[in-house]
Amino acid sequence: MSMAPKRLHLIDGTYELFRAHFSKRPEHQDASGRDAKATVGVMWSILALLGDPDEQVTHIAAAFDNPIRSFRNDLFAGYKTDAGVPPELLAQFDRVERATRALGVVVWSMAAFEADDAIATAAARWSNDVDETRIVSPDKDFGQCLRGSRVVLVDRVRKRVIDEATLLQSRGIAPGSVPDYLALVGDTADGIPGLAGFGEKTAATLLREYGHLESIPLRGAAWNANIRGAASLAATLSANMDRAILYRRLATLDLSVPLSQSLDDLEWQGIPAHQFDEFCDEIRAPEALRKHPMRVANVSG
Repeated sequence: MSMAPKRLHLIDGTYELFRAHFSKRPEHQDASGRDAKATVGVMWSILALLGDPDEQVTHIAAAFDNPIRSFRNDLFAGYKTDAGVPPELLAQFDRVERATRALGVVVWSMAAFEADDAIATAAARWSNDVDETRIVSPDKDFGQCLRGSRVVLVDRVRKRVIDEATLLQSRGIAPGSVPDYLALVGDTADGIPGLAGFGEKTAATLLREYGHLESIPLRGAAWNANIRGAASLAATLSANMDRAILYRRLATLDLSVPLSQSLDDLEWQGIPAHQFDEFCDEIRAPEALRKHPMRVANVSG
């Protein structure tokens, strides 16, 4: 008799929090009148994931940028910060972590590192110990984590799964070239400006041919790829190689986050009833959330 497959789900909690805040979901306040819309939204989203028969969650964790600043801000002044984040959203960062724990999900709260680093570390550490690792996020940074069909991205909004072959087909690059790609084209979400003139097609063509920044010839005439304006682009790369290397460092996910749990600790044991109910009282949760089928059918403690 075959055992059920082990599936490790790693949730980009910061993405989920922002998505819930800016969604069309109804506004919600706790008993003190504080905004709790994003917190409730994240709970709904995780409950939907846990209850999705196509996902078959066995092991699960979520990582949050709390605070948003990380070691990358020390490397580059233009890197993303919490500037411009609505205060009512910032005020929910601690609370949403407690909400996630109240669903029986392991939470990683970042300080020097970012949530993406924790997820990448977990994927690298445990991907050989499970049948499939599913990173729940549409963030293109995670393309560097893909391994065949064993480590994949799950974009639940667009209802698609991205594996290594899909990345190659859609972006034209291998996982190992993703940081180099982001260094060239930039990543506005993270404050990485990229290099002038390098669009997605040009960057992908070069990296498909050469793999990494240092391997790209610094004379356009030497490029094997047929790229318009090669001489000008090569000159730009030559003059800004140090910047490009820095941008790649910013885009490279760190695999050394000190996660204290074992894989067994990430096994989902159900919703801790008392903790869940107490938290629902705290945020004056909607009745439908309190009586969610997953709460009824999957109670622990």
